[in-house]
Amino acid sequence: MNYAAMIDHTLLKADATRGQFETLCAEAKKYGFASVCVNPAWVKYAAEQLQGSDVLVCTVIGFPLGASTPAVKAFETKDAIANGAGEIDMVINIGALKDGDYDVVREDIKAVVAAANGTLVKVIIETCLLTDEEKVKACELAVEAGADFVKTSTGFSTGGATAEDIALMRKTVGPDLGVKASGGVRSLEDMKKMISNGATRIGASSGVAIMEGLTSQTDY
Repeated sequence: MNYAAMIDHTLLKADATRGQFETLCAEAKKYGFASVCVNPAWVKYAAEQLQGSDVLVCTVIGFPLGASTPAVKAFETKDAIANGAGEIDMVINIGALKDGDYDVVREDIKAVVAAANGTLVKVIIETCLLTDEEKVKACELAVEAGADFVKTSTGFSTGGATAEDIALMRKTVGPDLGVKASGGVRSLEDMKKMISNGATRIGASSGVAIMEGLTSQTDY
């Protein structure tokens, strides 16, 4: 299994510097990660660094709270794609979901999907803030809105991905939609557990450590 090609190599810290992004992109090219995941302000720089490689630039929209309006999320999406983003990870309106305002959540996701115009969209549902019933509903709304992936977490709330949540999300969306485990995946063992429960992508700032753990094993 090509584990590297399942990793979004992530750097979303507010104080991250140009030198750190340069390193991030160099590591992504070295290991062949699926993408680098960066905040919108760094999309253009990352795209320049990755030019000529197969590594995509993934960015986050409405991040980390999901509390922007659909119009703002749509504009942010278009701007990111114009700057070179090849994948979009958007945060849902979490409060609206918890209020049962499902039309609001669905239209919020639809606005980003429409703005993305074919660019892959992952929907961050922030599982640590939701009941199991709300997790299921969020996944159903993402499917209805035409998203390509559901994703557990921003990594900036009270918890990250769990194997149980991945299994629930996979069961809800079926075999065709992507499921991304993000937040707290720090080792090859963690990654394998997520994959075995249905994850098809991993968001991690520990991509290099995961790969270095892999080099001593026969399936590298």
